[in-house]
Amino acid sequence: MKRRTFLQASSMAAVPVLINGIPVNAVARNSFLDFVSPDNDKILVLIQMSGGNDGLNMVLPIDQYSNLDKHRNKILIKESFGIKLRDGLALHPSMTGVKSLYDNGGLKLIQSVGYPNQNRSHFRSTDIWTSGSSAEQFEVTGWLGRFYMENHASYPSGYPNADNPDPLAITIGSLVSQTCQGKVANFSLAINDPSTLGLLPEGALAANLPSNTNYANELRYIVSTLLQTNDYSEVIKQANTNAGGSIPASGNALLDRLNIVAQLIKGGLKTKVYVVNIGGFDTHANQCDPDDHEIGTQADLLKQLSDAMAGFQDQMSKAGFGKKVIGMTFSEFGRRIKANDSTGTDHGTAAPLFVFGECIDGGILGNNPTINDTVTNDEGVAMQYDFRSIYASLLIDWFEVSPSVVSQMLFKDFQKLPIISGSCLSTGIEDVNRDFALRLDNYPNPALDYTIIHFETKNEFIRMSLFDSIGSELKVLFSGKINEGAHQIRLDTSELPVGNYVIRISNDQAQKTKILSKFER
Repeated sequence: MKRRTFLQASSMAAVPVLINGIPVNAVARNSFLDFVSPDNDKILVLIQMSGGNDGLNMVLPIDQYSNLDKHRNKILIKESFGIKLRDGLALHPSMTGVKSLYDNGGLKLIQSVGYPNQNRSHFRSTDIWTSGSSAEQFEVTGWLGRFYMENHASYPSGYPNADNPDPLAITIGSLVSQTCQGKVANFSLAINDPSTLGLLPEGALAANLPSNTNYANELRYIVSTLLQTNDYSEVIKQANTNAGGSIPASGNALLDRLNIVAQLIKGGLKTKVYVVNIGGFDTHANQCDPDDHEIGTQADLLKQLSDAMAGFQDQMSKAGFGKKVIGMTFSEFGRRIKANDSTGTDHGTAAPLFVFGECIDGGILGNNPTINDTVTNDEGVAMQYDFRSIYASLLIDWFEVSPSVVSQMLFKDFQKLPIISGSCLSTGIEDVNRDFALRLDNYPNPALDYTIIHFETKNEFIRMSLFDSIGSELKVLFSGKINEGAHQIRLDTSELPVGNYVIRISNDQAQKTKILSKFER
């Protein structure tokens, strides 16, 4: 029995489903295409780097090399071995695939991505990244789950249907991604191998359902889920068959997962979001070979990541999907500036990420992180970009979601970054040619009792904050509308403990950071 037939026979569309005693009414819904542009057929592939990736060895700020050598000489990549991206910046030598994407204009490197008040717990920080919430907010839904909830409020009741016959999102693996968690259900379906999907037995469960009681409604939900899974399994298997069937193993586990994604896309599946995972980045020990820092655990992981990204993009381009698919990497946090005594690094703060595809406005966004000659053992990389700015930019420019809706989905406004190429935008060229010039400086620095912060703005709303070296927001120095011109703020540093701090200024389009050092009297 097909699920649509079952729904008609059981009148489930008119009966409230109860989950833990809470009614979830099946309501009439508009097509998903009412939420995004009617012509939007774009796909987003998320690559989760679980464990917390050491961004300072993945993307090496050569202009800070002498200080890096002081703090992490036990793990630091030799300067001459880095793959040069531009003056003062290089990739880990294992990332030749990423370099090819960069050279072809299909990769955006975004520097020092994080969030205020960084949480260094794997579990909590992953929750923050997948939910798109602040560090102080506990949100049960995922940022992409809320994306789907806008026009799929009754999901999973009534799905699949004529307007939405394919899974809305797919996680390659055994567990669904929390990025796609809704209030009622996760919008993602977890699969390992589309060629081995089997159908669950339906007959006994679908027949002679009990009367309308709480027990009956719970049973209806279970049966509905089973039938839904079978319907989705059928369309997934068909897409896999359309694209040629079984996929030979590559020897690269991440590429194998991305090959499944490529297979389903080429086979005609209309799923808009895919999530894949690569683990192992929690490198407290043995991050690299102690005698050869260019090889070891992180090098192997970065090569796997880099080759998989390049291999997947090559498939999409050759199959004619290059302008329909983009990918993005993310990890729950970066690592600390100082190496530990176990040839590793401990949990830190911000780190770079990649967005890639033919529609990406290639290049580098942001400045190299500043590494002081003196840092504490727990000091991390200062945040330049809030990760939610990237989410907002992709939702607006890629999925063409209204900025007002995005503000609701992410709980506040975030600056929109130039990630998507102008040739792939439908929102007008003015969204590409934005002025990201903000001036920020302070003197004296290092400071004793005070420093004067000098900045220059347009007639705009700005926020200026002081952060400590582990990413906690200590004080908001200014927040509000300010006239165009040069301004200054006196910051009293007399009560600050000795150490390094970060001044961050942002408007709706840009941000700047400046390291402030406090000296002892």
